[in-house]
Amino acid sequence: MKQITEAAGVSRQTFYRMFLDKYDLINWYFDILMSKSFDRMGEGKTVEEGLTLKFRYLKEERVFFNAAFQSDAQNNLQDHDFEMIYAFYSNWMEKKSGTGPVDETALLLEMYCRASIYMTVNWVIGGMKDSPEWLAKLLVHALPSRLEETFRKLNLLG
Repeated sequence: MKQITEAAGVSRQTFYRMFLDKYDLINWYFDILMSKSFDRMGEGKTVEEGLTLKFRYLKEERVFFNAAFQSDAQNNLQDHDFEMIYAFYSNWMEKKSGTGPVDETALLLEMYCRASIYMTVNWVIGGMKDSPEWLAKLLVHALPSRLEETFRKLNLLG
């Protein structure tokens, strides 16, 4: 915390008025970066196009994401990313159909998003050796059949 507050030129008291802890700061910065990423993702007409755009953005900001995804402490970036991606897909589904995911679809979406975050973190920490396009294609192939069916009905898979 000392390094963060000194680099920012603020006191610890000022820092804690704005953030709960250093992870809250990371999540705040993540929100800024990810809003750009999700804007790009939303530009895609399909899930695969959207994921490709997101992964390209993560690759552009690899230094931040590699460091940020290293922590699994309370209030960590992985959990925060899950909340954001789940909300993104839910909102995308609601925009296309008039209703968000419910019951089994909501549970399948949660499972898929958690697995997607796990694979994303491994990809980032592992040095991003595979292309964004390959990872996006793989995650589309990993869709549970019921969720894939729902996405097809909503024209999210092309």
